Amino acid sequence: MKAIIPLAGKGTRLRPHTHHTPKPLLKVAGKPVLSYIFDDLVALGVSEMVLIVGHLREEMEGWVRREYPDIRADYVLQEVQDGTAGAVALAEPFVDDEILIVFADAVLEVDYSLVRTLDPTYAGVIWAKEVEDYQRFGVIVTNDDGTMSKIVEKPKEPISKLANIGLYYIRDHALLYEGIHHTLNAPPGPSGEFYLTDAFQYMVDHRAKILTAPVEGWWDAGKPETLLETNAHLLATTRGGVAPGATVGRAEIVEPVRIEEGAVVRGGRIGPNVTLEHGARVEGCEIRDAVIGHDAVLENARIHDSLVGGHAMVKNVAGTMRITDHSVVEGDRG
Repeated sequence: MKAIIPLAGKGTRLRPHTHHTPKPLLKVAGKPVLSYIFDDLVALGVSEMVLIVGHLREEMEGWVRREYPDIRADYVLQEVQDGTAGAVALAEPFVDDEILIVFADAVLEVDYSLVRTLDPTYAGVIWAKEVEDYQRFGVIVTNDDGTMSKIVEKPKEPISKLANIGLYYIRDHALLYEGIHHTLNAPPGPSGEFYLTDAFQYMVDHRAKILTAPVEGWWDAGKPETLLETNAHLLATTRGGVAPGATVGRAEIVEPVRIEEGAVVRGGRIGPNVTLEHGARVEGCEIRDAVIGHDAVLENARIHDSLVGGHAMVKNVAGTMRITDHSVVEGDRG
């Protein structure tokens, strides 16, 4: 089984950070979003991936080679951002068996082992999560047996609250690509893009059975506020703590926090929901709900709901900030 992972997006909602870091490589709780996905796939036994790259492709490819040298990766350049169907279409020359398709916008808590025990009558699986703000998503309408009946993009009427989260297993890859070709030969959607979900609808309309499966956890990391919420969740569950090699002196620590090796905290109050990456130095600061990058220096700052890049310097300021690597922000607070 191979995995197809589209990674070509520009991550405009996470600028300025995505001007120089691919969106899937932004960190939550000290680890890139893409690492959570890769680690789950490797644990499942997936060792071959087709990675659809575009924006900052050199950084993405270099990271994969450094961090996951045992993965056999094929890279395909998506030159035109024409939607999810267009992205997955580019992987077709590399697909000859069952596949997982994973969009790297979130940290997922999913039982992937379902694909190993799935009844052979099913052509695939779409994972979904019930949400209240269903108008923001493509939603899945199911039959009585839990199979997909149809997908509706951003419905105005409450026909379903089962949100499509961007994780799919496809056994009948031939029918999938037949559906993708059909989609690409039809007029695009309202946004001018071609949706992969239309290919799934094609499969169902041609009598394929696609099972909908629940998601244990789905933590969006596609915009600053949800990235910070995901960071908070991970700190509170699996990724919190103060590393043995961190230095904390005369400071109030409000859990959950993650203070990594080599980080230094002197005075002030840190937390809740704060990640200080390795080498960060924080003196006399009050910080909550924030991710502070590696080797950043913060002095006499009172910040919240913030993303601070690596090697940044922040002094004498208060409020919310989103600043990228090597930035300097200095105010007049005494």
